Formats: sequence, C-alpha cells, structure tokens
Amino acid sequence: MASTEPSSNFLRLVSEEMDTSELTVVFCDDMQQPFCDQPPGGQSKHQQGWPGGSAQGQGADDYVWGLSRDRDPNVPLRNLPLTMQEKRETRERRHLQRRSIGCWESWRRSQSIMRRRCLEQMWQFLSGLQPWRRTLHSIEGKFGVGVKVYFAFLRYLVYLNLISCLLTGGLIQAPEFIFDVDNRLYYHGGFKNVSVLHFLLGTGVLEHSPVFYRFYKPVLHWGQCLNTPLLFLLGVSSVLILSLVVLVRRTVNGYKHKWMLGVRFSFNMSFKVFGSWDFCIQDPASAALKQRVIRDELKMDLEEERYHLRVSQRTCRQKLWLCFIRLLLNFMVVVLLGGSFYLIYRATAFSQSGKLPENEFLRLLQQYLPPFTITLVNFVLPQLFRIISKFEDYSLTVQVNITLVRSIILKLACLGIFLFFLYMTLQTNNNECWENQFGQEMYKLLVFDFLACFTVTFFVMFPKTLLREHFPNNNLLKVMGVQKFVIPFHVLDLIYSQTVTWVGVFYCPLLPFISLIKLFLVFYIKKFAVRRCCDPAHRVFRASNSSVLFHFILLLGLLMATVVLGITLNKLPPSPKCGAFMDRGTVFNVTADCVDSLPRVPRDLIHFMSSEAFALSLILAEIILLTSSMSQRRANNKSIERLKNMLVICSSDKWFLVRHQSAWLRSQSPESSDFAGSGQLSPPPLQEDLS
Repeated sequence: MASTEPSSNFLRLVSEEMDTSELTVVFCDDMQQPFCDQPPGGQSKHQQGWPGGSAQGQGADDYVWGLSRDRDPNVPLRNLPLTMQEKRETRERRHLQRRSIGCWESWRRSQSIMRRRCLEQMWQFLSGLQPWRRTLHSIEGKFGVGVKVYFAFLRYLVYLNLISCLLTGGLIQAPEFIFDVDNRLYYHGGFKNVSVLHFLLGTGVLEHSPVFYRFYKPVLHWGQCLNTPLLFLLGVSSVLILSLVVLVRRTVNGYKHKWMLGVRFSFNMSFKVFGSWDFCIQDPASAALKQRVIRDELKMDLEEERYHLRVSQRTCRQKLWLCFIRLLLNFMVVVLLGGSFYLIYRATAFSQSGKLPENEFLRLLQQYLPPFTITLVNFVLPQLFRIISKFEDYSLTVQVNITLVRSIILKLACLGIFLFFLYMTLQTNNNECWENQFGQEMYKLLVFDFLACFTVTFFVMFPKTLLREHFPNNNLLKVMGVQKFVIPFHVLDLIYSQTVTWVGVFYCPLLPFISLIKLFLVFYIKKFAVRRCCDPAHRVFRASNSSVLFHFILLLGLLMATVVLGITLNKLPPSPKCGAFMDRGTVFNVTADCVDSLPRVPRDLIHFMSSEAFALSLILAEIILLTSSMSQRRANNKSIERLKNMLVICSSDKWFLVRHQSAWLRSQSPESSDFAGSGQLSPPPLQEDLS
C-alpha cells in the first residue's frame, strides 16, 4: 500500500470535533462514491465497521447528525431547511429536552424564545416602514445592485438630516418659540409681503425668520444654564458630533468588511464566470444588460492583462515619453483647477461688491453668480478629467480612480476657495450682521444645487431622450451617445450638498430641514432620470458595492465643515447688533456664566475636566487602551492563522483518508461478490504514521 501511494507529510490531527464535523468531502468520483455517500457520522470512531457499521452505531450517528443540524433551539421549525419527517423528529427531540431539564428551566427557555421572536418580528415591522423600500427593490431588480447604491446613500443622508432636524428643532427652535413671545409674534406677522425672490435669495421677510441667525435673541429662559446662546451652541455642536460618530462608525465597519473580503478572498476569473450573476433581476432586458455587464467586466480584466503585458514590454524611450505626456497632462489639470478657482474668486468678488442693479432679474443673476459658477465648474471639469485620463495610458481601473480623485479635489476645493474669499470679504466689509450674510450664501448654494438638478433632468436629459426615441437614426444623436447614470459623480453631488449643509448649520439653523426637503425631491427626480432618461453604465464602478469610499469622502466633507466653522467663529467676533451671541467677545465663552452659577462640587469637577491634568490623564488612558487593543489584535491574528493551519491539516487528513479508501476499494473490487452477503467489510490496516 505504501508503494502505490505518493509520499506525503500530512500530520494526523485527532480531536473530538472531527468525529461530528459537518465538513464533507465534495470531490467524490466514481470510485469514491461508496465512501462519500456516508453521512459525517459514518466515519465516527464509535462504529464497529468501516463503511457500514452496526445499526445501533448508525442510529446514534443519525441522532448526532440531527443534533448538529438543530444546534439552535430558538429557531422556529418552519425556518429549518429540513423535510417534514426531520421536522417531526426535531420537534420530538425538543420535547424530550424540555422534559429532561425541568419545569422552571423549560419555562425560562420558552420565555426567552418568545422574547427573541417578538424582537425579530418588531425589527421586521420597523424595517418594513423604511421609506422607498419597494422602490429600491424595483430599481435593484431592473438595474442591478450598482444603481441601488446611489439611492441607498441618498436615503442614508435623509436619515442623517432628519436626526439633525430633531436636534436643532428641540434645542434651538422649540425654546425660542416657547419662551420668546415677542419674537414669535413678530415672526407670525411678517409673512404678509412675501415674494418668490425672497425665497430664492433668502432676503426680505425670510431674513428675519427662524431660517437665519438674525432671528434668535439672547434670552434667559430659566436660570443661567438655560439660555438661547448656550442652547444654540449645544444644538449645532450636537449635530456635528453626532454626524461625526455616525460617519466614523459606518466608515470603520464598512472598511473592516471590505478588508476582510479583500484579504481573505480573491475574486478570480472563475468567481466572475460562475458567481457574478445578480438573481434580483426580473426584467429580460435587464438580464441582457447584466450579461453585457459581466462580459464587459471580463473584457476589462483581459484588457488589464494586456495592459500589464504592454507595460512590461515598454522600452526606456517609451517610458520617458510617457512620463513627459503625463507631466504635461497633469500640468493641464492644475491649470484647469487654477482657472476654475480664479473664476470662482471673480464671481464671488463681483457678487459681494455691493453694487446691486435696480432690475430684479439682474439682481438675482448677480446674487446667484457664485453658485452658478461653482455648479458649472463641477459639471464641466469632471468630464474633461475623464477625457484627459484616457491619454495618460493608465489601466481602466486607474483611469476611473484618478478621475474620481480629481473630481473629489475639485468639488471640495471649489467650496473651500469660495468660503475663503467669502471670509476675506466679510472680514473687510463692516456688515451689520455678517452671520446672516454667510447663512444666505450657504442657502443660495443649496437652492441653486437643487435648481440645477431639476433643470438638467427635465430640460436637458428628458428632451434628449425624446429626440432619441423619435429620431433613432439621427447622426448627431448617435455621436452624442446614450446617457449613462454615472454613480460616482452623482454621489459626489450629494456629498457636496451635505457639506454645504454642515457649513451653514450655525448661520442657518433650518438648513438641515431645507436639505431634507431637497433630498426628498432629488430622490424622485433621480428616479425619473434613471428609469426614463438614463441607461446603466456598462463599465461598472467597482467600489460602488461597498460604498466605503463614499462615506470616507463624506467624512472629509464633515471635517472640512468643522474646520471652516472653527476658523470663522474664532477669527470673526459675533455681530454686536444681531443674533444669539450679541454683546459677547466670542462664541465659546457662553458656558462661563452657567459654570459659575453651579454649586461648588460640580463647578470644581468641570474646572478639573477642562484642566491640563485631566487631559494628560485622559491621553495616558487612551494610550493604554490602544496598546492593549493592538496587543489583542496581534494575538487574535496569531490565533486566526493557527486555526487556518489546523483547517488545512484537517482537510489534508480527510483527503488522505479518501484516497486511502478509494485505493482500498479498487483493490477489493474483484472480491466484492464474496463479501456481498456478509453486510460488513473489514477495514484496511491503517498506518499509525501517515507519512
């Protein structure tokens, strides 16, 4: 037997878990079929025979096999993947277990099962109340998972803005309407002379409404710790801190999931051929589209292989020429970014010059010149970046990623440049209430972003779709091509809008509510655009399934908004004649009066928590926790590697036994008729040293 088998160095691993393991050998050929047809309990060391065993041992093993499939007694019988006979046996087995454990323990377990089922049903009911649940399923069924990512991300922003509205409404607007009666009466009597221009510019009666900073007055509601300035600062800080916690948690969880998939599994060509089909698709046209997407992905992989082969065959002269071309194109990108920044600066300077025309339409155009310029730049330059990346001779994946990175830099930098020039303008001008002016600019950015989305969808994309349907053979329409729903660019538009909301939440407290209404309308506009005007992109964005990158960019937008708010509130003093912080030197000293009015013990505790000694001790505690977490992570990684090695050894052991059994069956096949009536076969002599 040793001469026929190849030499191996497999180590025999004997453990109790191997006897009742649920892992079965899936590579059974014709000669191994008698062995692999046995259940996992059939290879138990408790059996007397090699493949068959006695009836008593087989029944015991069947019982163990049934227990292994019913490890969780809390799972209802209807949810178990068993036949009716197996479910009856499982039910009887559960009854026997309840009788053996006693009345009190049985009642406690039944109550635990009932509570768990009630919680599961409650969670299913709450998940059924999610907005646009059926719409997302229909979009996923028609266009696949990729397009659903955009709408799921939009719904996530709706939840985030809804929580922000509850915080600002409970901490800022509600106390103002409850305690400040004079301000409330003035606000109710102010909506008599209102026009559409006031809603577009944020001026007129809207300027003195709860939308903007000017409306709120420094009023003592109850004691020194319940006043408008402190509640105002607490509301804005709560919105930013809660958004930071939610985004960090979502980003870290998504990155952890992506890291596990990226490190533990490699999606090779066989996975894309056999496991990349989306079974949510119901429409035949969408099924054909999915087939084309899979085919295009395979083409992309083959194209990348050809690209890497071409890169390996480049000469030194070709590499130098390519470096020169890339430097020239990157210089062109820098020039385009610089030109867009200068254009935003000129538009901001002209809009804030103070020379307003008498014509209302011209005044509206002048006030909306910076938002129009920013929207135009964000619409044109990403398309130019996509064209430029094709001439840089990168792979297809790198082209998508480098275009996305440049678009991210463009959108955040354009907003940052506009805020910088606006800050310089507010610093030089002696405005009576500069906070209102800053809030109006953020309000106009948000309103114009919605108007641009509405205009592009119904006055550009929809007419083009109608022309293509009525004139399918037009050469100009063929050159323009079909309209694609490019997921990354649309998600970046949402991130830009949410960043504007965070920047302006201090100066325009109702901006989260306005953003919430805008997102509701944008959802239905984009839904119409996807179903009626756009075709899904054939070249799928590969990071769209995880959406980790989108949450990370949103986190960058939140950090940018926090930095902008910190700089403006620290460098520019509050206006002395308007707002909740009038007659104060800075915004951040509103807690001093509240702390001084507290009793001695909490006052001393707060002073200690704001001291350097407490900060040092907190830093040391964080260092200790991080060190212990890193040590535990290293230990867990070592345990994971050890368990993986044990799994490899177990698999090698089972594969050796399969080969040993198949060889023994081949050697015993001429004599099988002699043992047909016995019902029991003697096992072959196993060597103790399997090497």
